[in-house]
Amino acid sequence: MDKFRILEIKESVFANNDKRAELLRSELKRDRVFLLNLMSSPGSGKTTTLKRTIEALKGEMSIGVMEADIDSDVDARAVEQAGAKAIQLHTGGMCHLDAEMTRQGLDGLETSGLDLVVLENVGNLICPAEFDTGASRNAMILSVPEGDDKPLKYPLMFSKVDVLLVNKIDTVSLFDFDFGKLEERVRRLNPKVKIIPISAKTGEGLGEWADWLRAEVKSWKETK
Repeated sequence: MDKFRILEIKESVFANNDKRAELLRSELKRDRVFLLNLMSSPGSGKTTTLKRTIEALKGEMSIGVMEADIDSDVDARAVEQAGAKAIQLHTGGMCHLDAEMTRQGLDGLETSGLDLVVLENVGNLICPAEFDTGASRNAMILSVPEGDDKPLKYPLMFSKVDVLLVNKIDTVSLFDFDFGKLEERVRRLNPKVKIIPISAKTGEGLGEWADWLRAEVKSWKETK
């Protein structure tokens, strides 16, 4: 049987994307625009949390949002109504965004005058974790109904994020969810991660989340 040549392309694809991501990050730094890559699985409350975040910060900073989805513009309309400049990104069936897609989105959004841009990434816990978007910081939302075992199933995602929002804490009495086990599992993967319990429905914990963002945006703008 003839031997076929095998090309290992995944590493080269990632390497090329990483270079583009670093370039994009340096350009955002120069322009003093903070880009937050917000990831989660579907149904975690990402858009509701984002709307609450916009409401908390819109009087202090100019905010733009890039809503990434396979189709529809429902989320972009929702965040625009909350008071942010918004653009919908259709990925054409792809389950993630990479640095070049993010750059195209930023060009379409037109970031001049914006302090904070949020990339609401495609909803899943696998593909988005693999690609550097060029973001200033990475955030993830895990909802209580998803369970405290998710770090065991999706370790890469939890190892990549700077902050973890644990949403829907108002429902914790309805589910078998152990915060202690979750924190232990997450910190084993990512010792420095900031963990903030929130409820996008009731507003609990959103003050701490807004304070974290304020500090990160300020630091990003002031640090050369």
